[in-house]
Amino acid sequence: MISSVTLTQGALRMARDQVIVKHLPAIQDFGSIDILCSDKTGTLTAGVMQFDRATDPVGAASPRPLTLAYINGRFETGIRSPLDAAILRQAAVDVTGYRKIDEIPFDFERRRLSVVVEAPETAGRRLLITKGAPEPILALATAFEAGGRVLPLDAATRPVCATVHEGMSADGLRVLAVAYRWLEPRAGYSRSDEADLVLAGFLSFADPVLPDVAGVLAELDRDGITVKILTGHNELVAQHLCRNIALDSRRIVTGDDIARIDDAALGHLAEQASVFTRVSPLQKNRIILALKRRGHVVGFMGDGINDAPSLHTADVGISVMTAADVAREAADVILGQASLRVLHRGILEGRRASGNMMKYLLMGTSSNFGNMFSMAAASMFLPFLPMLPTQILLNNFLYDLAQVTIPADNVDDRYLRRPQRWDMHVIRDFMLFIGPISSIFDFLTFYTLLRYFRASERLFHTGWFVESLATQTLVLFVIRTMGNPFRSRPSLSLTVTTLLIVAIGVALPVTPIGTLLGFTRLPVSYFGFLIVVTLAYLVLVDAAKRQLARRLGL
Repeated sequence: MISSVTLTQGALRMARDQVIVKHLPAIQDFGSIDILCSDKTGTLTAGVMQFDRATDPVGAASPRPLTLAYINGRFETGIRSPLDAAILRQAAVDVTGYRKIDEIPFDFERRRLSVVVEAPETAGRRLLITKGAPEPILALATAFEAGGRVLPLDAATRPVCATVHEGMSADGLRVLAVAYRWLEPRAGYSRSDEADLVLAGFLSFADPVLPDVAGVLAELDRDGITVKILTGHNELVAQHLCRNIALDSRRIVTGDDIARIDDAALGHLAEQASVFTRVSPLQKNRIILALKRRGHVVGFMGDGINDAPSLHTADVGISVMTAADVAREAADVILGQASLRVLHRGILEGRRASGNMMKYLLMGTSSNFGNMFSMAAASMFLPFLPMLPTQILLNNFLYDLAQVTIPADNVDDRYLRRPQRWDMHVIRDFMLFIGPISSIFDFLTFYTLLRYFRASERLFHTGWFVESLATQTLVLFVIRTMGNPFRSRPSLSLTVTTLLIVAIGVALPVTPIGTLLGFTRLPVSYFGFLIVVTLAYLVLVDAAKRQLARRLGL
């Protein structure tokens, strides 16, 4: 119950920060992320493409590429990209006389899309219009338009055209190349028809960098989260972005580089580099798998159909409300706003929930281990049960009730400042190291009750019940932080519930309900012993906890 409440409270706090958690267990992984992989569009930039200009292949202003791109975008049937939307907003071409014949869809290997149309001026021929990444289209072109003429694209003119689109990319602009070819009528068309193209020119688009990105990246780095950019754009665009946001771009890895190396080498390379350009969806998946094999907890942020495999592969798949349906379905966490700042707040909330969960586990395992050890040992020499079954159940019920407010507890800043990993060895070592301390004080209580108070069976049950409940409940104030418990303040609700449960445990034996449960009134002098034992126990647990924390690096 406490685990569920902790995760649910974390999910509610994250929802207030526009972070929607689809699967509660993902909260723990969310707080453990140490590498965040993301595209740049919509995360580091505004994600709204603004048309910049249309030029012919040699850089002169020309409406021709925009007209052809509009016809291409108007008749394509796939999901339109932000670039398509910008083209359709910018141009207004009358396509009444055009008739679509065929389409060669976009894919990440070709990085282009073509449509075949009949137009009023085609005179029995058909027009293939291709738009896409400049490099592959330029490689397929054999001629170009400039000054109203079609000229051959040869060894002398090809570098001139390349310089034009590379200059746009170096300014941080997204660039599309537009080309065409006349075809004879026939039943169907294929990729093989995308050859001997005439380059009509280039279209450039601006996607401004978000104003607070550099600051958020610095905060993520401070909190132990490395951001890696996985983009389909070229190196020049990525370098311009990195300069604007102060992201290290000394090592840029391209999709061609990834294709040439095996997974082991990719793992090492993926740790070193921060920017990956011209990567396909399959290569994004390979990068994420390689980082996971190196022991990292990887979050991936994506919003497209082709991001679904990577969202599944990542430890935490992150998408946005405006993403494609497939991406939202594949994600574990959905952001109400495509913002790294929102994401950062969500990760910190994930760490807070994880920290409160760890408090409960450390406290529960260590205290229960000690109590069960004491119970087993006492049963070997006592002529009666150390505690009656109903008393044990009540003790556990009150003890758990005191922890119901753990989900609302404060978490140390030092815990929030680094990724937190679930490590069962830490829980085991804490249980074996701290648990027996509880048994030491239980045995001291047994000895005192039998030797100095000449306790009967009922008095023994009562004395151990109160001591056990007081020590294992108040120790929460010590275990809830790996530092000084006087400097790490618990929440008001946790303080109230813990002290209230101890007060109930102390008062219960003198009530009619206590008599029914087999308790009896304790001597006043026993409470002096109880105070000394409890304080000594808390001091010893704090010392042991700090020593263990140093050894485990907590």
